[in-house]
This record gives sequence, C-alpha cells and structure tokens, in this order.
Amino acid sequence: MHIRNLKIGICALAGSVLAITMPTPTFAAPVPVQAKTATAVFAGGCFWGMEAVFEHLKGVSEVVSGYSGGNQATAHYDLVGSGTTGHAESIKVSYDPSQISYSQLLKVYFLVAHDPTQLNHQDPDWGTQYRSAIFFVNPEQKRNVETTIAELNKSHAFTKPIVTQVVPFKDFYAAEGYHQNFIARNPNYPYVVVNDLPKIEHLRKQFPVLYKQ
Repeated sequence: MHIRNLKIGICALAGSVLAITMPTPTFAAPVPVQAKTATAVFAGGCFWGMEAVFEHLKGVSEVVSGYSGGNQATAHYDLVGSGTTGHAESIKVSYDPSQISYSQLLKVYFLVAHDPTQLNHQDPDWGTQYRSAIFFVNPEQKRNVETTIAELNKSHAFTKPIVTQVVPFKDFYAAEGYHQNFIARNPNYPYVVVNDLPKIEHLRKQFPVLYKQ
C-alpha cells in the first residue's frame, strides 16, 4: 500500500505553526531465516556406534538409528540382518548448520565413525546391511560428499580406496526402540566396550572443538 508523506504540525513561537515534512518510510524486504535444523543420513556398520559418535557433536540435536536403502515392509531388524533387504543400518542426524556444518559432519563420518575402505562390513559385522553409504538429501550435499572424498584421496588419508556409496536419499525407517541410545543405556556391553567406546574417545581427541560430553 502506498504511504503518503505526512505533515506533523508543531505549535511554535508567536502562535505560528511550523510544518515539518516527514519522508515516506521505506520497508526492507524480509531477510530469509536459515533453517535451524538440517538432516544428514549416514550408514557405516552397526548403528549403535554411529549414533553414539554423532550424539557427541555440538550442534547435533538428535540422532535416530534406523534403516535406509530398502522399503518399509522390510524395515525390521531380523529381516535387515539377512542382508537381502537392500537396507543398511543407518542413522538420521538432525543438526543446526549455524553450529556445525555438513562438511564437519562428513569429516567425523570418514575419520572417526567408521572405516570407509571396508566393503560391505565393519570390523566384526559382515553383510551389505553394514556397508558404508551416504544418502544425500539434496545436490549440495552430494557435491560436498564428492569434494570431501576427493580431498581425502588427494591427502592419502587411507591406504586403501574409499568404497562409500553416495546415493540419493529415499526413505528412513526408525529402528526398534531397544536400539535407540543403545550405548548410553548399555555402556558396559562387551561389543560396545570393544568396538564403540574407542570411537567416542577418538572423537574427543581428534575433534575437541566439536566434542560435547
């Protein structure tokens, strides 16, 4: 709506009135507000350890263990464990991009959370359900992943080739309740002590600025 110039009369000396012309106010266009929460989906071995590592990152608000790569009808632990469903044990990470970037998440994923050079297994766990995979949710994430892998290859960060799948995100299905926050609830579980707690300590030492207790 057009706003006219306004004149405000002010009583002045000798009974005269001075008229002051006010400029037409201008209104700046709304500044887009960056989304406070973004999503990343990763797979790389048992989701217990993956979940625990990312839960210890500043800027991460939630990590959910689940399944991605297959369909809803087969998103059940016993079926996924057969290695025939197309699913990978995965995590969905909700984070604030103003506090931690997707690039930083990728560095933690590649250098702490798992070994991206192991094909269809992670240490004691074997099968396609334990494969290394990144499910990108938009083209920007895809470019970021490709750039990170190229940098790691160029720096010879690993002695073997990176075999991580980089595929579009389709769906994510939360795992059964007893898998959620498994390490926090079972810190003395033998598998956790041997395979997962060392990753959390590695995170604390390698990325102290990102680590939260």
